[in-house]
Amino acid sequence: MTEELHASSEPKTAELLRLHSDPTLLTVVNVWDSISAQVVADVPGTSALATASHSIAASRGYEDGEKIPLEEMLEEVGRIASATTLPVSADLEGGYGDAAETIRRAIGVGVVGANLEDQMKPLDEAVRQVEAAMDAAEREGLRDFVLNARTDAFVKAGDRDPGEVMAEAIQRGQAYLAAGAPVVFVPGLFDEKQVTEMVEAFGPQRLTLIGLPGSLPLERLEQLGVARVSYGPLSQRVALTALAELTEAVLRGGGVPDNVRPLN
Repeated sequence: MTEELHASSEPKTAELLRLHSDPTLLTVVNVWDSISAQVVADVPGTSALATASHSIAASRGYEDGEKIPLEEMLEEVGRIASATTLPVSADLEGGYGDAAETIRRAIGVGVVGANLEDQMKPLDEAVRQVEAAMDAAEREGLRDFVLNARTDAFVKAGDRDPGEVMAEAIQRGQAYLAAGAPVVFVPGLFDEKQVTEMVEAFGPQRLTLIGLPGSLPLERLEQLGVARVSYGPLSQRVALTALAELTEAVLRGGGVPDNVRPLN
């Protein structure tokens, strides 16, 4: 990392960590290119950005699941980081086979945090991945790098007993925190009892969630001690829904709605 980039990244890293550890819930509406980053960053109250790997892949014609080449992913992530002065966290899926090197390269294009999926690898292997990622960030001078260590326990649960899945998610999350990750990401649709159980297991401001239709209200998640809520590919789906609705309106003989915002 160049000295100039290092000088700008250190304070952003500290700020992103503070935003996660503050009792005020951090919300991040995920972005996928420079213009979506600028639009979200310009909304008053936005304090950080996060990329969505699914959305970046889709915008370039790839399916989700590390189908987009790492070079293309990092190129887009770098464009997003360059489009804003806010701290940026990047969704790096499962690390593309070498999480430490992928984190190092992502830091090199300006990110100060990252999502890293465990993809339900054996626990010892997943823990080593977290340790390697945090070591790589420290070697790049970002000791406070905000690794959002994701467990896919619920994503890949199938028809398993929910109680068993929760126990495994907690075991994995606690292991990732012990390995140095400051926060744990558990995607899924949870009720208040489940969120409370995870917050109690991880500690306040250690759990991050995805906002899904039917999720608990943000105000309640903040009261329960959740650190962050992000929206993954749903923000892009909202934008594409608006595009489809415009197309439908035009085909019916209508046009652009009156409430369209100008681009800067």
